Amino acid sequence: MPRVREVEIDELPEDVQPIYRRYASDYGPFLNQVKIFAHRPPALKHIMGLLLELADEALLPKRYLEIALVVVSRLNTCAYCVAHHAPRLAEQGLGAETASKILEPDCPGLDDVDRLVRDYAVQVTEKPQYMGDAIFTALRRHFTEEQIVELTLRTALCGFFNRFNDAMQIGIEGGAIQAMLAAGGRSEDLPGAKMDTDHN
Repeated sequence: MPRVREVEIDELPEDVQPIYRRYASDYGPFLNQVKIFAHRPPALKHIMGLLLELADEALLPKRYLEIALVVVSRLNTCAYCVAHHAPRLAEQGLGAETASKILEPDCPGLDDVDRLVRDYAVQVTEKPQYMGDAIFTALRRHFTEEQIVELTLRTALCGFFNRFNDAMQIGIEGGAIQAMLAAGGRSEDLPGAKMDTDHN
């Protein structure tokens, strides 16, 4: 159970309800999360609204976004985010074994650009103040500056979501678990974070 009450859509101002509805369904099975963010409508409007807008633009290839999100969520042992993003990684041709071993140096399925994104996500999460110019030189060979900024933004924002989800003890939606299992994942491959799951 989450640490605070879950807020239903009809409790929100009308201008925020479309974001709540779309984030909980079209963006993914994130209903449990959005019910907690809904305590603060400005946060729901601007944070979830930002993610929806970035998804609509699709400036950053989804494969690299999902690599970064799974990497960060594994580093932070956020079971909620791994359960949601591992199936999305599978949709990009990187299966359950890749999602579970993505932090290993010889992770199966990753090409050179995938590894670059993986390593960048690790550095942004663990030691951004020590990053040298070489990794940016490598990134510029494959990504525009706008894409690098978005990759950095989404990587750092994922760390925020990891901490928020775990602090609030947001349960994993049943739809996310089903998608993960359908993609070949196993519940025992989730990080060991103590989280309730909602299989309804």
